Amino acid sequence: MIGSRIAAVGHYQPARVLTNEDLAGMVDTSDEWITSRVGIRTRHLAGPDEPVDELAAHAAAKALAAAGRAPADIDLVVVATSTAIDRSPNMAARVAARLGMPGPAVMDVNVVCAGFTHALATADHAVRAGAASRALVIGADKMSEVTDWTDRSTCVLVGDGAGAAVVEATGEPGIGPVLWGSVPEMGHAVRIEGTPPRFAQEGQSVYRWATTRLPSIARRACEKAGLAPEELAAVVLHQANLRIIEPLALKLGAVDAVVARDVTESGNTSAASIPLAFSKLVERGSVSAGDPVLLFGFGGNLSYAGQVVRCP
Repeated sequence: MIGSRIAAVGHYQPARVLTNEDLAGMVDTSDEWITSRVGIRTRHLAGPDEPVDELAAHAAAKALAAAGRAPADIDLVVVATSTAIDRSPNMAARVAARLGMPGPAVMDVNVVCAGFTHALATADHAVRAGAASRALVIGADKMSEVTDWTDRSTCVLVGDGAGAAVVEATGEPGIGPVLWGSVPEMGHAVRIEGTPPRFAQEGQSVYRWATTRLPSIARRACEKAGLAPEELAAVVLHQANLRIIEPLALKLGAVDAVVARDVTESGNTSAASIPLAFSKLVERGSVSAGDPVLLFGFGGNLSYAGQVVRCP
């Protein structure tokens, strides 16, 4: 079997920035209250004329350009999202149409905050099985559209954005084996339900699960890649809450790794959070080509998925 690697990444965020001070004028909150509890200072919000597939297409175009590839070079598009309002055509098909792709396989993956790492594993498996030679993997969410902006427990958390990766076949595997799973009986802890759909969560349940159960699971993802956490150059966790990210990274034991903290400026962008934060690390030169990086998503459905990848 051949392997696959991430050839390039890209990201996109809407222009509008909502600060904690802005939120304090909308609900009963303050900059101190938000930063002390979740670590978020700003978030980007898409407008009514910026649908999810537009965010995704912008990030995808940047990843393609960075990889030196044309849209016609892609034969599989996988989009991770939980904020698609329409059931069909799916987000992957819409992105393919926006980019002028001639006929790739198109599929969406809805695993909420763990969506991108699930989608990346799906593309890796397709390439290694010979079903695709070059894939575009995107995480994109417009959380502002499913948020109750009068509920301070959730509206302070969310942001909109997209991140993408071009995945190619290679003889030297650059995407490690995925470790994934879920806690189905606790699926109620994070929800996007109702008509219109609204985001809700049981914050304390998620916090306890993430900080107590996930460190050992993340270590096992490293073991599957044949690496010790101490060998990681960077750790990119789902950008849910700084009070989850920092303890989880510490318990993982990646003592020399750069820890992505994009949540402070982007908020929780659900499936977009990992590729968005990873792309920023690459863009800023915080990691170098070939560096081992742990990508680890967790959240909705109390699901998780993680793999060690080599930096493009």
